[in-house]
Amino acid sequence: MDKVKISQVIEQYLKDNGLFLVNITISKDNDIEIVIESYNSDVKIGNCIDIDRIVADNFDRDVEDYALTVTSAGLDQPFMVLDQYKKFIGNEVEVTAKNGSKVKGVLSNAIENEFEITISKMVKVEGFKKKVQQDTILKYEYNNIKACKPVIKFK
Repeated sequence: MDKVKISQVIEQYLKDNGLFLVNITISKDNDIEIVIESYNSDVKIGNCIDIDRIVADNFDRDVEDYALTVTSAGLDQPFMVLDQYKKFIGNEVEVTAKNGSKVKGVLSNAIENEFEITISKMVKVEGFKKKVQQDTILKYEYNNIKACKPVIKFK
């Protein structure tokens, strides 16, 4: 079994259900993990069951001898694909650079090669009595970061 064949058999189901593929991993023991995400809502357990069935219908477990896990991307996990960045535009993220520095800001744009976060600070400006909000936009190329993940807030 390979990742391309697996992604091909689930591709139409993902499109029809507003889902996208985040990752497929296959261990040397043929343990397969399919990670999916939803564009608009949460991944439902029924989606995972459906994908499990689709894979089982297309790959004979007796011939391929595999174990399969279908799961949704965890909120505490770094983004792996562009669609995850696009889904979280307008939300706070934490970026860890390759040098280890961390920055929090609002994900404001994501395109093929880079993404942007906006950092807002209240600063004292001469001539104003109150502090004024100052926005700074930082651009990152995907290959220059270690991780970018959502900031989880409990209310």
